[in-house]
Amino acid sequence: MQSIETTFNLRLWTVKEYHRMAETGIIDNSERVELLEGKVIWKSAKGTAHTCAVGRIDKLLQRRLGDRAWISVQDPVALSKNSEPEPDIAVVKIDPLDYADHHPTPEEVYLIIEVADSSLKFDCETKGKAYAKANIADYWVLDVIDRELYVYRQPTQEGYKSKIVLSEDKTISPLHFPDLVVNVCDILPPTY
Repeated sequence: MQSIETTFNLRLWTVKEYHRMAETGIIDNSERVELLEGKVIWKSAKGTAHTCAVGRIDKLLQRRLGDRAWISVQDPVALSKNSEPEPDIAVVKIDPLDYADHHPTPEEVYLIIEVADSSLKFDCETKGKAYAKANIADYWVLDVIDRELYVYRQPTQEGYKSKIVLSEDKTISPLHFPDLVVNVCDILPPTY
């Protein structure tokens, strides 16, 4: 029996079309979605560990970075004409209008952090590739289940060349803020 190969053409959406879908109600405001490489992606429900970690990271970065950067929590980042993800944390350059007229672009991003409770593979592989293509120099994924931090650096069009995995007893500094030493355990939910 002969195999039949079928090729499908996939229709990819632009950020402009994605926004229009939201404006016209095709995508309801209550739907948890984001645009990644032209595809509208459903976001996972947030568990308590995820919510706790995002809050701890936000508080730590706000306190330690002060006026040196803007901390964006679960807000869009304009990666390209086909990608506008909403990372859990984006550390971005200070903007005189507080980003009232645009979402941060890759040139304005210092660090992106995703928190994974059920999305580790997606965050590391799919999102990681999109962030690398956009030349995000410093990308972290905090795994709240195995209590590890994945640190991706040296972006290329195919993905990141550098990946290290840190256990909760280790420390790390963002590339753009080498004086800021982050204890991995301080951004993880506390153990009880």
